[in-house]
Amino acid sequence: MKNILIIEDDEAIADIVQDFLTINGFESTIVHDGAAGLAAALTKEYDLILLDVMLPGMDGIEVLKKIRSELLVPILLVTAKNEELDKLRGLGLGADDYISKPFSPTELVARVRANLAQFERLNKQEATAPKEHTIGTGDIVIQPQAMKVFVGGKEVAMKHKEFELLLFLMENIQHVFSKEELYETIWGMESIGEIRTVAVHINRLREKIEENPSEPTHIQTVWGAGYRFVP
Repeated sequence: MKNILIIEDDEAIADIVQDFLTINGFESTIVHDGAAGLAAALTKEYDLILLDVMLPGMDGIEVLKKIRSELLVPILLVTAKNEELDKLRGLGLGADDYISKPFSPTELVARVRANLAQFERLNKQEATAPKEHTIGTGDIVIQPQAMKVFVGGKEVAMKHKEFELLLFLMENIQHVFSKEELYETIWGMESIGEIRTVAVHINRLREKIEENPSEPTHIQTVWGAGYRFVP
């Protein structure tokens, strides 16, 4: 049975909403102000939150911001008809949907069901989606499909050829490649007078991933032979 948190200062409206939710097979809890609603949302697991915008003390928009920073749960805003700005702000801050007062309890229940179903579908898709293949060693992690590089947990911007070069070296740890081999592999052309670009890109990579680029520990030069990546 799904459990709904109702944050609504109008006791009559809250009671009507709770009655209709109960009739339709939902459990629910009523809280009448923003601070108490926030505390309830953060201390107990709810399947959906009905959040009135106009609340005493902490208003609904502020409650929304704080809940969304902590929880991934469907949030349905309850607004007055003339609160267009609050609707837009709420959706921009992560509300999933809104319904305007006065509303039909039947419509409200339908919105609750629709948002719960959508949330469950998204969770199922995420759970069954193939995970991103990553290549990592030490504090360096590459997400090949997303073309992202992280060093010490922070994303590092890479140009296309820099990314390809780093990925190739990390896929072939400890293997020594000559400048000619790297140029032909990454740039796809025979190395005719252009292999100096390999050294330029190696230096750029060192600036981005090495703690001390002048004394690299990962992308090492093997004198007279080329470069290798060391974990």
